[in-house]
Order: sequence, then structure tokens, then C-alpha cells
Amino acid sequence: MTDHFHMEDGAGLRGGLPEYSALSQSLGFRVRRAQLAIMQDFNDVLGGMRIKPADFSVLSLIAENSGLKQSDVAAALSIQRANFVAIVDGLENRGLIERRRSEVDRRVYYLHLTDAGHEFLESLLPKWREHEDKFIGRLGGEGKRDELIALLKSIAD
Repeated sequence: MTDHFHMEDGAGLRGGLPEYSALSQSLGFRVRRAQLAIMQDFNDVLGGMRIKPADFSVLSLIAENSGLKQSDVAAALSIQRANFVAIVDGLENRGLIERRRSEVDRRVYYLHLTDAGHEFLESLLPKWREHEDKFIGRLGGEGKRDELIALLKSIAD
């Protein structure tokens, strides 16, 4: 019996790269590859500043929406509760955010940036813009970025 899936080492490679077949047209595969490239660059550009993409997202959202409930921030960023608590704990331990307990419902916490959090976020923005501009350039400019965001929103929003 012939094993149709067995190939000699290196067979099926073009120029040292695997043939992706159906994956080459897969939205999920292409979006994931793009996400990996963007996250790797984020870590390369900003990682030395002790910030992860999720931390940056949380700080950015709180900066623009001070006083949101902790659960609302997690939901807005699609971060699971257990993971979000660890992120908030880390940012709070670094003095970048503070949790304020609701006076009405003691189970609810509201999130605020501290002065140090505002300063830290401001210090990140030039490097973050450099990171974003790199990919905007690869897309062909801000108009193409806006088109891509609109297309992605049609899938996720």
C-alpha cells in the first residue's frame, strides 16, 4: 500500500518554503500570521520598556475611559477574567493603575491610571507610533490601514 502523505525530506518545498495550498487563501491563517508579525514587532520595539501588548491595550483604554468597571475593560478587550485579573494586578503592582471599590457594590472595582501610569503611557507613545507606522507603510498608507480595519470590523464587530 502506498503512503500518499509520505514525502522525502524537503519534498514539496519551493525555495525552502512549504506549500501552504488551501492555507494560502485562508483568512484565519493570514490574519494569524499578520497578528504574529505585529506582536513580534511590538515586543521588539517596546519590550525593553517592560510592556506587553495586553498591558498597553489596558493602559490605553483606561486612559481614554477613566473609571470604567474592571469587568467592562476586560469585556471590551476580550480578555478572560482570570487573565485580566493577573494583568491588572501586575499594572497595579507597578503603580500604573489603581482599583477603586464601588461604594454601592463592594464586588465592583473601577480602574484609573495613576500619574505614573499617565507618564509611562506617554513615554511609550513615540515607540508605539513607530511600530504602527511600520505596518501602515507596508499596507500602503493610512487609507489602506483604514480599509483593513473596516474589513476586520466586519468580521469581529
